[in-house]
Amino acid sequence: MPDPVLQVRDLEAGYGHVSVLRGVSLDVAAGEIVTIIGSNGAGKSTLMKAITGFLHLTGGTVTLDGRAITGTAPEKLVRRGLALVPEGRMLFGPMSVAENLALGAHTRTSATEIAQDLERVQALFPVLAERAAQPAATLSGGEQQMLAIGRALMSRPHVLLLDEPSLGLAPKVIADIFGVLDGLRAEGLGILLVEQDANLALKHADRGYVMRTGHVVLTGTAEELANNDDVRLIYLGAWHGNE
Repeated sequence: MPDPVLQVRDLEAGYGHVSVLRGVSLDVAAGEIVTIIGSNGAGKSTLMKAITGFLHLTGGTVTLDGRAITGTAPEKLVRRGLALVPEGRMLFGPMSVAENLALGAHTRTSATEIAQDLERVQALFPVLAERAAQPAATLSGGEQQMLAIGRALMSRPHVLLLDEPSLGLAPKVIADIFGVLDGLRAEGLGILLVEQDANLALKHADRGYVMRTGHVVLTGTAEELANNDDVRLIYLGAWHGNE
């Protein structure tokens, strides 16, 4: 595997006196999609919060582009190239689509580059150009997810983290969004994905990690995990490769 752009080693974190993550390690290289699979309560969303600085770490290290970022504030991590699309999207509902996208570039200074990236995001998700003046709260669920991803891309990240991007969306919208993610990977973006639909995640991912009660219990290529009997039985819904 190429040198990782994001490297997590022995991560420990939790809430108050409750430990959730216990020695989690993973890598994400440029130009690959890495997925995290696990049941509810496995620690997947906690891991995303810990990596992106929204949760205090009690142990371990995080490295981005070869530089230690352990304990760095979320806004500074955005400046360094790490962007999170959180579960629930966390858009500013009363603000317009255009204003939400502009917020994604708030750490940047080059008006020319920002304009170029806005054009690129609108090319990826044409509906965002059509709805530019519309309040974000009035968009459909799928359009809101596109806006959340577009907002993250406006920071021009080196690594994009997505927490449950398909949750509650129609199959056609999911297919469109994952088609965009496949294209971003081909352009060299590293993507770390938490996805409730393990079949969907493994279909698009290059590699994956299986988490259980705050631990990584299995790792491998997407094909290896999809063909693992335990993964197929517990996470893929059947023994027949249902998609």
